[in-house]
Amino acid sequence: MCAARERRCVWRQRALLCCVLLAAWEVAWGQLRYSVPEELPKGSFVGDVAKDLALQLAALRDRGARVVSADRTQYFALHANSGHLVTAEKLDREQLCEGVQRCVLRCEVIVEGEMKFYGIEVEITDINDNAPSFREAEKELRMSEMTAPGSRFSLSKAHDPDVGVNSLQSYELSGDEHFSLSVQVGADGEKRPELVLAKALDREEAAFHELVLRAIDGGEPARTGTARIRVSVLDANDNAPVFSQAVYAVRVPEDVPVGSTLLTITATDVDDGLNADVKYSFKEISTKASKVLYLDPKTGSIRLLRSLDFEEGDSYEMEVHAHDTGELFDTATVSVSVTDVNDNAPEISVRSALSEISEDAPPGTVVALLHVQDRDSGTNGEVRCSIVESLPFQLERALDNYYSVVTSRELDREEVSEYNVTVWASDGGSPSLRSSAVLALRVLDVNDNAPVFAEARYSARLPENNAEGALVLTVRAWDADWGQNARVRYRLAEGRVRGAPLSSYVSVQAETGALYALRSFDYEEVREVGLWVRAEDGGAPALSSNVSVRLLIVDENDNAPQVLYPPSSSSAAAGAGWTGVELAPRSAEPGALVAKVVAVDADAGQNAWLSYELAKATEPGLFRVGLHSGEVRTARSPLARDAPRHSLVVVVKDQGRPALSATATLTVVLAESVAELLSELGSAAAPAEPGGSPTRWLVLAVAAVSCLFVAFLLLLLALRLRRWRRSQLLPPASGALRGVPASHFVGIDGVRAFLHSYSHEVSLTADSRKSQRRWAADSCCNTLPARPPPDKAAPLLGEDAAGARGAPPDALPVSQSLRTPRRPPSRFLPPFLLIAFPSLLCFPAGEVCMLNGRTSLRSRL
Repeated sequence: MCAARERRCVWRQRALLCCVLLAAWEVAWGQLRYSVPEELPKGSFVGDVAKDLALQLAALRDRGARVVSADRTQYFALHANSGHLVTAEKLDREQLCEGVQRCVLRCEVIVEGEMKFYGIEVEITDINDNAPSFREAEKELRMSEMTAPGSRFSLSKAHDPDVGVNSLQSYELSGDEHFSLSVQVGADGEKRPELVLAKALDREEAAFHELVLRAIDGGEPARTGTARIRVSVLDANDNAPVFSQAVYAVRVPEDVPVGSTLLTITATDVDDGLNADVKYSFKEISTKASKVLYLDPKTGSIRLLRSLDFEEGDSYEMEVHAHDTGELFDTATVSVSVTDVNDNAPEISVRSALSEISEDAPPGTVVALLHVQDRDSGTNGEVRCSIVESLPFQLERALDNYYSVVTSRELDREEVSEYNVTVWASDGGSPSLRSSAVLALRVLDVNDNAPVFAEARYSARLPENNAEGALVLTVRAWDADWGQNARVRYRLAEGRVRGAPLSSYVSVQAETGALYALRSFDYEEVREVGLWVRAEDGGAPALSSNVSVRLLIVDENDNAPQVLYPPSSSSAAAGAGWTGVELAPRSAEPGALVAKVVAVDADAGQNAWLSYELAKATEPGLFRVGLHSGEVRTARSPLARDAPRHSLVVVVKDQGRPALSATATLTVVLAESVAELLSELGSAAAPAEPGGSPTRWLVLAVAAVSCLFVAFLLLLLALRLRRWRRSQLLPPASGALRGVPASHFVGIDGVRAFLHSYSHEVSLTADSRKSQRRWAADSCCNTLPARPPPDKAAPLLGEDAAGARGAPPDALPVSQSLRTPRRPPSRFLPPFLLIAFPSLLCFPAGEVCMLNGRTSLRSRL
């Protein structure tokens, strides 16, 4: 006995160890099994999923977890706070698993954030909540009095939805000694009660017998169900109906039309008359089958009451009775098998899906979990899933009927910002049925595009003297990104203009790209401004691009002409009063050059084109001015009646709109000799001198001239020696321009130009009748440039007067270039010295030297 007890303990320990290992194996593979009794209220605890699966409660709350099942009804729910699996409604085992010995409900726990799922099986155990019941609470049997003792009569079975020990266990019969109860156990273990005639019937003794059949289950406490049986004793009818076959079987497709006759059963009775009238009825039929099939009691045909569904029931089995009027009967079995038809399209359930994905997500990123099933069977239930190949997504099979939708390549929001991914599922039936599910996915932007300007480069023209804050132009850039990444801001690149920061000249509006001038531009100072504008987006890190902007300053006529010669009144006031006096011989021919008005305009283009006009003259018609050259020439030959002194007012105008102008005043003296010129000038200046005796002034002049004459001869000799020395030292090619002072060159707008002079050479003697005058070739310059660049040397024009002008060899030429208005006037000798010494001449516009009693005067304008 002790050995047997030890062996039983060892076997129990081994069985317990196997159960523990099996449970651990199932947990490791993500499968949980629980068992709960039926009829638990809603919210009852089933199992601690978080603990069994080793899941953190924080992860379940943050990432989201839920319970899904293949059925349309959700029987369980998951508490995210506790991780417990609870019932979602009251469970009735008999309703959920009718006719099934082991009731198991399956569901899955989906963890959203981790894209994982776990299978759970919950077994619903039976409790004794149902009492056995009979389909017919009262039944009437008719027996012939000729029925032999020992005859058996089938009774209706009691039905108990419970299973196991709670199901039907036994029958009891009470009420009459003529009958006894026999319980037959079939091959499937089903108990079938039979009424056994224990004692012969005698209708005259008892026409009716009342019996009570009681069915008892094995629950604690036991439940019972009763049926009342009324036995009527009939006259003798000794032949019972007989079925043509013991089993009737038929196979029909599930799409057979409602009302169709599936099969017809037949039974015959050899009796005559009413005893041969056979009626048909179902003896044993399930509730589901009774709702689908109908048996005609007269013809025995079995018709379809409603559509068959292979997925709800693939076979129906029942027992039929054929009985005559004497209640003699025969029993047969009818089996209806339903064949599957491809009448169910695949079903796609989205277990978990993303609504947004970043465009830089790597290939293989999971965006959705799908569950696919087909309620059909066999080939009709085989499902194939697919996605349109042009989309950057593909399907990967996960487990059983689960599919993962993953990215197949990199996404680009600028190409496609939203995707509607259609997943197609088709079965293997013929014709194939298909269904689809659409996944809406929005692509989130990443800052991967730099701003792009509308133009490769910008240029604008801005008139000078613009208002401060004037709009110059607007640059515009676009960014293909979205949201903050597409927000473009503008700023200037660093730079300098004329030594000053670029930001002090122009500014750009950060939001609109409008470029504004911060100061008034002057074309004469700045003619062009080049700058770079940077467009930068709002991404992190920010992307940017640059564009060049060229700003051209347009000239406006804001500078009046400036007269260089003759000097202005202010310049004349600083020196002698004869500055601007010109000599015109009375014997001059019409068109003879008298003087040239030289002017410049700081503007450019048409605004700097100058024209000259004689506005006022002492003798109209005697002189004329070249429209574009500014040359003052004689319009006719001077007459004897013409005044010796003439004042000319020349107006210089530019071509701007409106035109600006300046005036120059020239004094022209008509004289045949320098002495006459000086006499005229002296007479004009005489009233300004203080009064005194002419004789005294003459004596003083003779004395002074005598002293100066000696000094002059010494100076002249020194100059001649110096000139000879320089001619020996310098090369002949450059000798023509040596000794020309730098002040004889005027630089305007980057060119230091030597002013061509309008020269005339006069040889004078003490006798004016022997004086001679020779004019040099004319030279014209319409407009002088505005200002010279300091880094270029001015070209030198002209040659030595003695060599180029053909002066007599014994005369020493004296040349003087045109001076700028700021150059101080030339020094002069007083006129009384010339009167005392007519052989010594000094002219305000030139330098004088005398040789062999002749004076050579070279005047250069």
